[in-house]
Amino acid sequence: MRLLLFFALLVSAACGDTSADNDTKVLMFSAIPDENPTLLKEQYDPVAQYLSDKLGITVKYVPATKYSASVEMFKNGQIQLAWFGGLTGAQARAAVPGARAIAQGIEDPKYVSYFIAHKDTGLTESKEFPKAISDLTFTFGSESSTSGRLMPEFFIRKFSGKAPDEFFSKKYQFSGAHDKTAYQVQDGTVQTGALSYKKYESMVKAGKIDPKVCRKIWTTPTYADYNFTAHPDIDKMFGPGFTDKLQKTLLEMSDPKLLAAFQRSKLIVAKNEEFDGVVETAKALKLLR
Repeated sequence: MRLLLFFALLVSAACGDTSADNDTKVLMFSAIPDENPTLLKEQYDPVAQYLSDKLGITVKYVPATKYSASVEMFKNGQIQLAWFGGLTGAQARAAVPGARAIAQGIEDPKYVSYFIAHKDTGLTESKEFPKAISDLTFTFGSESSTSGRLMPEFFIRKFSGKAPDEFFSKKYQFSGAHDKTAYQVQDGTVQTGALSYKKYESMVKAGKIDPKVCRKIWTTPTYADYNFTAHPDIDKMFGPGFTDKLQKTLLEMSDPKLLAAFQRSKLIVAKNEEFDGVVETAKALKLLR
């Protein structure tokens, strides 16, 4: 009996205990900083705990200081899972062969941006592109934001026939985040701006901005946006098929409090090819090689 136990221990030591090995590995998860970093940590830490409990591994949320920083961390293997915007997701997947978009909000295949204006501009909501903003001060969100920069710039070019440098008579700026764009228009720091419709609506609902002061004046056509992208290292770290298990766990997330972290009502399957339009637009605007 002792001899059998001895050989069993030898075999275990030689082959390695996969379960114990996985216990020492940590899946690092991050997200683009599209609003206040402190708030994001409060929102995403419970998501990391949910994934830890369901997957039987340790998952930790790692804050990103900038949109570009989240892409760099993914590229360098410092994080293996990220909640990206359409552009940052495309940039990350282009930089890491084998990376996969695995989940998105049910709202994301048909996302939109809002153009907003301070009430003193006199602009009101219209179905027509607001060409009058060309003579006003304007702010995008982050330079790498899909809904706060990439697609708003795309539609400015499409409907005016001009690049932002030519279209705006005054120098436009970048606020750095969707909520900052809304606050800057609300307080009159800038007269107009563009941001995610989700962020605008959530801020109005929370009473953080007054829609009578910070007015929605135009809604863009639809496009694909946010997504969870998985690094190919995940299967190397936790075994073949683990990315599929992770995907299934994300799709099964049903707690409204967890989904609220992403301002989504449900997560659905995402595939790389769904973001081909974003990739083409980013390449055309020289934001992606």
